[in-house]
Amino acid sequence: MAINMSEVILQLMHDRNMPEDLILRTIEETLLAAYKRRYGGVENAIVRFNDEREVSIHAKKKIVNGEEDGVDPLWELDIMEARELNPDAEVGDEILIEIDPKKEFDRISVQIGKQTARQSLREIQKDSLYSEYRDKVGELIIGYYQRERNGTIYVDLGKMEGILPRKYQSPRESYHTNDRIKALITEVNKTQSSCQVVLSRTHTDFVRGLFEQEVPEIYDKTVEIHKIVREPGYRTKLAVYSNREEVDPVGACVGPKGGRIQTVIKELEGEKIDVLKYDPDPRRFIKNALSPAEVRDVIILDESKHQALAVVSDSQLSLAIGKQGLNVRLANRLVDWNIDVKTDAQFAEMDVATESRRAVSALFGETDNYGELSRISELPGVDQAVVNALLENGTDFIQDFLELSEEGMKNLPNINAEQLDTLRKLIDEYVVLVEEEEDESVSDDNEESGNVGSAKTEADENAAELEVAVSGSAENEEVEEYECPECGAKITLDMTNCPNCGVGLSFEFEDE
Repeated sequence: MAINMSEVILQLMHDRNMPEDLILRTIEETLLAAYKRRYGGVENAIVRFNDEREVSIHAKKKIVNGEEDGVDPLWELDIMEARELNPDAEVGDEILIEIDPKKEFDRISVQIGKQTARQSLREIQKDSLYSEYRDKVGELIIGYYQRERNGTIYVDLGKMEGILPRKYQSPRESYHTNDRIKALITEVNKTQSSCQVVLSRTHTDFVRGLFEQEVPEIYDKTVEIHKIVREPGYRTKLAVYSNREEVDPVGACVGPKGGRIQTVIKELEGEKIDVLKYDPDPRRFIKNALSPAEVRDVIILDESKHQALAVVSDSQLSLAIGKQGLNVRLANRLVDWNIDVKTDAQFAEMDVATESRRAVSALFGETDNYGELSRISELPGVDQAVVNALLENGTDFIQDFLELSEEGMKNLPNINAEQLDTLRKLIDEYVVLVEEEEDESVSDDNEESGNVGSAKTEADENAAELEVAVSGSAENEEVEEYECPECGAKITLDMTNCPNCGVGLSFEFEDE
């Protein structure tokens, strides 16, 4: 007996959003389960569907001569009974016998079939929902508050129920029954009865999704988000850059009169958002990352260890650090550098000027060059009291100090002779080191013959004066031309500058 299942199939397709082929397979499994309970096996059972969605179940049996061999009612049919169904039947043929479920299946068989149908439908629905929501991980979804248990909020998503754990809830937010909740899908897990969708409102991708919805330039990749860092409920920092020069990335995110960013802030229940421009230069990026504070200067202390120093005015210090260090902490995570914030006064007390210059020189593969130091305060190990005393006297640069006469040095207030002697030694130590390295161009022959080359450090590099000493022997006195120790060009005694490189010249004669 065929049973018309059209209405049942259509209702399941509509109510549970299930495909037709899965529903037909479930009906087939239901009938086979009942058949197995009734007859003990399903190897010879066949379920068929016609074009009108009518379903029937048949038992395939072999025709035998029951009087001679006996009959197995599960697998065989006597020839006499077979010829009642088909007059042309012969021993050894196979015949399909239609089974009427209403007459053949007892109550227990029907109950087994129902349980099988429920289980199959539940598994199909679970697999269908899992496949649907698994592809939505990382997307935003809107649901409605249903209930709360142990801090976990259960959200009605329509087809199923999602959970918003306490750790994924912003501390600013509170909900009531039927409140609208927008959240990010972070996980989709299968459970014993269904599948579970885990939601989050604290993830950085939640903020990314909100900006993609509000800012068309981010959605079409004209403006891209470099990185987002966040302390949920308090502050978010967003670094953006533009793929087109004429588009301002920060302005696009803020929107006309701040409309776009205000929509995001409202969704985050008033959480502060700093949108800043990404820059590949770490100094400028660090300066931007400390916004809204105004940074006067950024000094790279250690490139390999990502250590930097940000100098701000006294009025900007608290703003740069933020409440409980939140602003600088987020800036550290955003730029992936360890940033130390100091005021101008604190920076002046630190001996970082020389160290920063060493770091820059090392970055470009150069050695320390103390000869480039122009200020007395930049000398390594200099006494700060001496620096302050010289500043009060108007002496800031090393060149100014070297130009002082002996009498002028003795009359300097608040500086004794021992401090002056120490300062001279510091200048001689570091300046001489640079001069010796720069004089490598002087030939070894000149060094062996007692020729002396010296360089005097000047504030202006073009005023550098090289001294050339030649032997005072009669043979050398007859020579009218010499070689420039800087570039090797021919020079004479009457020249004050090298005609090739322009360096200043002076000549001294020494007796052998």
